[in-house]
Amino acid sequence: MVVNELVSDDGAWDGARYLREVLRAPVYEAAEHTPLQVMEALSERLGSTVEVKREDLQSVHSFKIRGAYTSMRALGEAERERGVVTASAGNHAQGVARSAALLGMRAVIVMPSVTPLIKVDAVRALGGEVLLYGDSFDVAQAEALRLARAEGLTYVPPFDDPRVIAGQGTIGLEMIQQDARIDRIFVPVGGGGLVSGIAVLVKQLMPAVEVIGVEHEESACLRAALAAGRPVDLERVGLFAEGVAVRRVGRETFRLCSALLDDVVTVSSDEVSAAVKDLFEDLRAVPEPSGAIGLAGLKRHAATHGLRGERLACVLSGANLNFHQLRYISERSELGEQREAILGVTIPEVQGEFLRFAAVLGGRSVTEFNYRLDAGGGGRARIFVGVRLSHGRRERTAIVGDLERAGYDVVDLTDDELAKVHVRSMIGGRASAQLRERLFSFEFPESPGALMRFLEVLGTRWNITLFHYRTDGADYGRILTAFEAGPEDAELAEHMDRLGYAYHEETGNPAAVFFLGR
Repeated sequence: MVVNELVSDDGAWDGARYLREVLRAPVYEAAEHTPLQVMEALSERLGSTVEVKREDLQSVHSFKIRGAYTSMRALGEAERERGVVTASAGNHAQGVARSAALLGMRAVIVMPSVTPLIKVDAVRALGGEVLLYGDSFDVAQAEALRLARAEGLTYVPPFDDPRVIAGQGTIGLEMIQQDARIDRIFVPVGGGGLVSGIAVLVKQLMPAVEVIGVEHEESACLRAALAAGRPVDLERVGLFAEGVAVRRVGRETFRLCSALLDDVVTVSSDEVSAAVKDLFEDLRAVPEPSGAIGLAGLKRHAATHGLRGERLACVLSGANLNFHQLRYISERSELGEQREAILGVTIPEVQGEFLRFAAVLGGRSVTEFNYRLDAGGGGRARIFVGVRLSHGRRERTAIVGDLERAGYDVVDLTDDELAKVHVRSMIGGRASAQLRERLFSFEFPESPGALMRFLEVLGTRWNITLFHYRTDGADYGRILTAFEAGPEDAELAEHMDRLGYAYHEETGNPAAVFFLGR
């Protein structure tokens, strides 16, 4: 249990000031008092009562309306007349636009030019003046701050602002009013505004209730800040859960989180996808990935600590989902629940071998089976196989053991990101023994013509020996490509750095070596 020790520092709000501002926040002029619903099936499965705070039911389908309205409602008459500006590609943009409409204010929303049209149209429908600028949030934010100075507009920050934090804190107040016996609350963390607001309220009124932040493992800026003792920039953030894809936690939110949180949990895309499936099956809710992060963290924490018989609550923070992303989420949810194993297996290319292979699996259901004759000869086949699991990781280990005892070479690829994103879609044989190549994966902002622009930037200096492009409906595309080059080619690595895209060298990745290498 964390005891509240939040004190004023250089004029910052102390715990008492935050409590007063949360209690006075005028959120219900714009927001709904959302239900706290029990997930019956998951509660039975985990042996604890699991409750979900349904912030997806707000008018803008996320909690962001609370903080945006609280901050904008406090503006003076002159500030209201001039209007506000913000930068956002997601839920904050809609919260500011909706708040401005209610308050009769002008709102300029700077959005990256690669923002999907569905989100742009949603902000415009709420009355926001959309300015598409730059190809990233950082560039859009810089333009928003420039407009604030040039036109006298008030910048509305997405999370690192006391009044925004106080507005989000009303969620915590509702939760302890709806269930005064909650033991732990799990909250998604992006920049930290939501978890700070809930923590500062809950720790003032019910300090025995644990408040636990949950981050995606590819954007864990709070965990990095806690390790460093100060906010730091992440070198790279993953965009699967774009609502929490923040490079640097806020200064004020870090002050609150470091003083008030009981723990911080990180979760994977597979675990988030499994949580999305849980929410659909139990409540028929369809959250965006960042909206399901709290539940993913709840499940991981409960499993890690063997929790039973407790009352566990989480915040479903948003449901502004790109529909096409559901394909990816559905595919990954089985892996997140440890209900599927993905294996690379070498088998003899002889009649009846698949039947023997299936017999070793002991009647388990095969979910996927791909192979091609090994280019190295020797009458072997490289198999990419998915197997349905009933008993999670323990059963997966047993299957690998059974196959190895039967004489098969096995590589467990269940936790291999490259295998799950690219390789399973492009099984087609390995490279010839004479080919020298290096393999790279990229992420880049998705928009019409984005792939062509990527290829133009990539250039023609090196021969491309492999190329796979995949988009899962998110705001970014994924590419796996190989170049004819050796490890001594320093110029290639320098070229990768100059491209300006997030990338990783995958030459030694187990899935790539097994299925695609020489």
